[in-house]
Amino acid sequence: MKNPCKFLPLLLLLISVSLPAQQPEPLPRHDPAEVKLPNGKSQKDEILKADFEKNIADAQKLVELSKELEKTLETNTRFVLSIEDLKRLDEIEKTARRIRSRLKRY
Repeated sequence: MKNPCKFLPLLLLLISVSLPAQQPEPLPRHDPAEVKLPNGKSQKDEILKADFEKNIADAQKLVELSKELEKTLETNTRFVLSIEDLKRLDEIEKTARRIRSRLKRY
């Protein structure tokens, strides 16, 4: 053998190909068990129930605000909105966003 360094890369390549590929073991999936409250009910169900009740109350508030706005628009002879009407519109928008965010949560 004149120069053993020529065969060293070939030897390393053959060794690396012949070794089994070591892949990291996948992490075990951690599915949290459903959390139970002390009364035995599911925490998720209780949260959904509370959100549902809040959505109903907010929807009723939306109806009231929109009826108030409708009355003021019908009785208003000018083509200008009052500051109270603009505040009412902002409150309608905020309430609708609260409902939407609760519905998108799950």
